[in-house]
Amino acid sequence: MTAAQTGAAGFLARYEGLKDHLPGARKPWLNQLRADAAVHFAARGFPTRRVEQWKYTDLAPVAQAAFAEPLTSVDGTVRLPAPLAPHRAVFVDGRFRPDLSSLEGLPFRALGLANDLAEAEPHLGALAKPESEPLAALNTMLFEDGLFLDLPEGVDGGLLELVSVAVDPGRPFAFHPRHLIRLGARARLTLIETAAGGGHCLHNPVFEIEVAEGASLTHGRMLQEAATVFHLSTIYARIAAEGTYDNFTVAAGPRLTRNEIHAALVGPKAACHMNGAQMAGEGQHVDTTTALDHAAPDCASRQTYKTVLAGRSRGVFQGRIHVHRVAQRTDGYQMNQALLLSEEAEIDSKPQLEIYADDVKCSHGATVGALDADSLFYLRSRGIPEAQAKAMLVEAFLHEAVETVTDETLKGALTRALDAWWARQGAAA
Repeated sequence: MTAAQTGAAGFLARYEGLKDHLPGARKPWLNQLRADAAVHFAARGFPTRRVEQWKYTDLAPVAQAAFAEPLTSVDGTVRLPAPLAPHRAVFVDGRFRPDLSSLEGLPFRALGLANDLAEAEPHLGALAKPESEPLAALNTMLFEDGLFLDLPEGVDGGLLELVSVAVDPGRPFAFHPRHLIRLGARARLTLIETAAGGGHCLHNPVFEIEVAEGASLTHGRMLQEAATVFHLSTIYARIAAEGTYDNFTVAAGPRLTRNEIHAALVGPKAACHMNGAQMAGEGQHVDTTTALDHAAPDCASRQTYKTVLAGRSRGVFQGRIHVHRVAQRTDGYQMNQALLLSEEAEIDSKPQLEIYADDVKCSHGATVGALDADSLFYLRSRGIPEAQAKAMLVEAFLHEAVETVTDETLKGALTRALDAWWARQGAAA
């Protein structure tokens, strides 16, 4: 048995003990989905650095940890982030908490996935790939709950928060939310996701997102858990003709963060924007990995990620754009920029283009550097103290990424998340 399979053994034993009690245990289709995922996870175990897409991120600390299940009951006095909108769905340790949520008055269905598995049957598992993605397999075999959103055709859903809080039970624990989001034709929604809380835990969410013809989903993500948390998220998005999926992620907090996005543009004139800022301080590791399939003609994609690393930290950006033969007149752009604030910080950047069409406009680039000495000298020559001058330059670098966000509520929340990370770095210095 390999080390990766040994690390998986505890989760497989947990699945065997829980499978008759997990949500949907009486539904044959879901039992089969979970059983197949368990077979895939047993065969592969946790990915190691010998796997190309995990070459720069070591999951050995996750595989070697003895994670238990979350506690079955949680005190109602859970500390939640300040609300950003009238409507929010709250999950504590991966379980829907209707008593902490506020979903009344929404023009669409928003509820815990475990409450409506019958409606989810045709869609759950349609996009995720447990046969090739071990973390998706782990999620599929052990998920208990998640957010189920279903917007009818033409509905403007406005703004909704998805809040996930990890509560420290005094022992290592793991949870695996499964979120299913479907937008009908010409529907619109802005989803603000916040991951918070602490404890020594593994948060392993999977999103399956369907954007129908002419629909638009703006998905803002703030991964702000404590520095003891492993956050490994996988997003699968499918965008139909003239639909738009706009993702912006701020990753700043967990000990190890993996933000993995698989997006497929499957109809003409579909668009996908994947942007973000990832930051890491002493002893932290942050990884953004994207895979974008241009599978239809006349589609556009934009990816811009900013990375700031302080202390002994490590960042990773891997971005692959695959342009299929049918995807003529593709317009794809990808850029990763990294700012290293310490000689001990490291960044690995691997942009990739795989193009099989002949009428395309695709480009990618990567830059890595320290703070600009001339800019720093200019600010100091104006009487600005060195620490404040450095802060101004770092904040300007990060805030530039947020300028692409058009929703003012989301932009403000993302900006505050960036500022909070930099304030923590200053306090630790």
